[in-house]
Amino acid sequence: MAENDIRIKRKIIHIDMDAFYASVEQRDNPEYRGKPLVVGGLPEGRGGVVATASYEARKFGIRSAMPSKQALQLCPHAIFVRPRFAAYKEVSQKIREIFGRYTDLIEPLSLDEAYLDVTNDKLNIGSAIEIAQQIKQAIKDELNLTASAGVSVNKFVAKIASDIKKPDGLTFIGPSSVESFIENLPVEKFYGVGKVTADKMKKQGLFTGADLKKLTENEMITQFGKAGAFYYRIVRGIDDRDVQPHRETKSMGAEDTFAYDLTGIDEMYAELEKIAKTVHDRLLRYQLKGRTITLKIKYSDFRQITRSLSLPNCTDDFDSILNTSKNLLAATDTENSRIRLLGITVSNFIPVETKSIPPSDQLRLFDI
Repeated sequence: MAENDIRIKRKIIHIDMDAFYASVEQRDNPEYRGKPLVVGGLPEGRGGVVATASYEARKFGIRSAMPSKQALQLCPHAIFVRPRFAAYKEVSQKIREIFGRYTDLIEPLSLDEAYLDVTNDKLNIGSAIEIAQQIKQAIKDELNLTASAGVSVNKFVAKIASDIKKPDGLTFIGPSSVESFIENLPVEKFYGVGKVTADKMKKQGLFTGADLKKLTENEMITQFGKAGAFYYRIVRGIDDRDVQPHRETKSMGAEDTFAYDLTGIDEMYAELEKIAKTVHDRLLRYQLKGRTITLKIKYSDFRQITRSLSLPNCTDDFDSILNTSKNLLAATDTENSRIRLLGITVSNFIPVETKSIPPSDQLRLFDI
């Protein structure tokens, strides 16, 4: 009972900026306002991928990580612009300053989202809902941008709640509502459950949190590995993870599971190029350089291998990342292989100041 009491007393806010990159571009460039705007790779040539899209563009079905060529097909009159990470980082720092008025317990997940623990806020406001409202208003008044907020007793529920009423929303899930909220949640909405895991769950008749709750902890671990223990606790509203203000970045990567198995080396190289570009952009965004490049390969039979190479010097260079990954791939038996997933990770970083991103997270290509 004591553990439950401690958990209920926590006040966690998850703030998520609305279409952040696109919103900054529309704020800074009046000619983009009210128009379908896509930030990311341009559709010309081989084309890139969508980093984010304005809400006007999303009405046409354009989504993050979609190939830019596909986005152009969905909306031929869309405006495509390359990301300006320096500008986004500057805005992100100002948002962080607003957070700091209320608490020092701030855990940024990326440039545009963060957890805040306001259990004991600096201004003695006491109400997490009121603090979230004030933060949203300050972002709107001072930066001319909008944010959505989720407020609850733990990180898991707060993050999901912030996505419910986007854009410019605020959702509160109180202590007495947490379990029922999670029971009614579709499994694909669980933070950390990707498409592959969601499909696996559905094939077993597991469609909601209530379905997951019927499994014992051992059954969950047997079915889903280490994550099973996490899911077992989450569906019961238990998430005791602290908001961590300082987290050291161990690695930076991206991976993609393909719609069909890759069988030719040329298409494998083409997919590696997209993934390497995502990793390269993330390294630049967080000003990181690493020595070790790791290639992850998952075959059609779900067999998985990794191959790594440490370079003489740290790098964030796109060509170095791509060429090293290609060489690692070529050293495997690609001729008779069917590959369903490829991933690239850069690690062994130069010692730097603590960065505001998750440690050792293997970010998917679709988490841009």
